[in-house]
Parts: sequence; C-alpha cells; structure tokens
Amino acid sequence: MKQKNWPLRLLSGGLVTAALIGVAVAAGQQGSQSDPLITLSYLNQQAIPSILEQVDDQVAAREAQLKGQLESVSDGYLQEVEDKLNGTGTSSAGGVFQIVNLKAGQTVVGKAACEFLLRTGSGVCVSDSSPGLIDTTTGSTLAGGSALTANHLYLGTIDGRGVKATTDVTIMVRGSYTIS
Repeated sequence: MKQKNWPLRLLSGGLVTAALIGVAVAAGQQGSQSDPLITLSYLNQQAIPSILEQVDDQVAAREAQLKGQLESVSDGYLQEVEDKLNGTGTSSAGGVFQIVNLKAGQTVVGKAACEFLLRTGSGVCVSDSSPGLIDTTTGSTLAGGSALTANHLYLGTIDGRGVKATTDVTIMVRGSYTIS
C-alpha cells in the first residue's frame, strides 16, 4: 500500500512546487524597471506636489500674460475717455452719429467721408480750399468761412474739413474726427 501512494504523493508535491514557482515568477515581475510599482506615500509626498507646482507655475504665467493684456486695453480706454473729456480725442464711430458739444471757438475736423449735422448754435465751415463741405440736404457746396444751416447734413470729402463753433453748439458727427 505504501508503494501505490508514492506516485500520487509525487504528483501532488510537483503540483505544489509548480504553483509556488508560478507565484514567485509572477511576483518577481511586479515593480520591474519597465513597469515600476508606485506606493501611495510616493504619490502623496513626491508626484502630486511636483505636478501641482508645475500647474501653479503655468497658471501664474498665463495670469501675468492676461493681466498685461487687460492693463493695455484698459489704459487705451482710459486714454480715449480722457481725450474725449479734454476735447482732443479722435473717434471713428463707423455708421453711428455721435453727439459732440463744442464751446465757442472750438473746431471739429473730420477725415474724408465724415458727416456733420448742426443741431443747435451756429458754426462756420473750416476749409483751406473750395469746396469745403457738401450740403447733402440741398445738394450745394459750402466754402470755407460760410455759415452752416441748422439741421442740414454736411459731408467732408477731403481730410481736414470741419466746423468751427461761433457760439456753443451741439453737432452730430459720423466718421473719424478730432476736436481742437
């Protein structure tokens, strides 16, 4: 009887040995150079702080860039508002009329294709040659020094044409202009 059980014992021992060798081989491949095993403490103490530092640096750089852009835009708007308040600014309102109030003696000078509409007060055409302004309401021309008619639409076809206020005036302007 003892002789009949020895092959079964040998086979069982071989299976146990093979299983142990398989587990050892599988465990030996964990954490290799090509596939490292990472611990939670390494993640918490090394990897995550390093990643967060890199993200913080990139966010700070982008924030500084955006602050610079915002400051340049706000400085431009501030300068434009100050120029308008001082009466020395320029405007290019495109297709929209802007209301401009002039004191007596001030002049509004437009670029080519600038339009003027005198609402209140009195003013004269500013031009160094003829025609100064085109009165689109009547289809006539206005020479330099000639008085404007209230509620008539005038067109400056050449740069440097404009209106000089002889009294305080309200004038509507469409296009690019300067006030002096």
